Amino acid sequence: MTVGAGRGTPPVRRRDARRNRELLVAAAHEVFTEQGLEAPLDVIARRAGVGNATLYRHFPSRATLIEAVFHDQLTGTMAVGDRVRDAPDAWTGLVEYLGAVFHTLAADRGTNDLMTTHLPGIDVLEDVHEHNRRTIELLLLRGREEGTVRADATTEDVLFALAALGRAVPALTAATTPDAWRRPLALLLDGLRPSAPAPAPPPPLPGPALTAEQLHAVLGELGPHRSARG
Repeated sequence: MTVGAGRGTPPVRRRDARRNRELLVAAAHEVFTEQGLEAPLDVIARRAGVGNATLYRHFPSRATLIEAVFHDQLTGTMAVGDRVRDAPDAWTGLVEYLGAVFHTLAADRGTNDLMTTHLPGIDVLEDVHEHNRRTIELLLLRGREEGTVRADATTEDVLFALAALGRAVPALTAATTPDAWRRPLALLLDGLRPSAPAPAPPPPLPGPALTAEQLHAVLGELGPHRSARG
């Protein structure tokens, strides 16, 4: 009887370990969403209902925890990039891709912090940044060839604009509506268009313009710059 009980212990421990890992990932996602990627790790452990030693046993560094939490969102962005590279025309692909990226950036502050900064030690993040750059590079090249993207727009121009605008998206949506990012993105996309031979009225911008009060609230939500610490 004693031997049988002993043999049953390892599976129980493995189940407990899996459960603790799942609790930590779920708690970390909540805390990173609320507080950003620099949130104290002991806060995450407490919310998961485990000790700090258990957290570090599963995730020896902040980077390993971040990768576990955001792996699916990051690889999902790469999947969209793979799809739009084969879009019938480059402009359609670019609009779909940037819309998907901004939808992800608006999802929560943790994801936004991760995708708009460069954090060392997160392999999947490095893959995403490189894949993102290559996707935009290919779409801009095709767009210039097709005459739908202005000839002097570079990959770096677009990446900088995405990082700057994307960084403000959580503050914008927190102070207004969840899809408020569509309006500034439309303005950004319009700036990538070549000048038309004959002036034509542009399509209306999506969503309402910000009021003075909403702009004040957005700037308040932005707050001071933060940096993730390991």
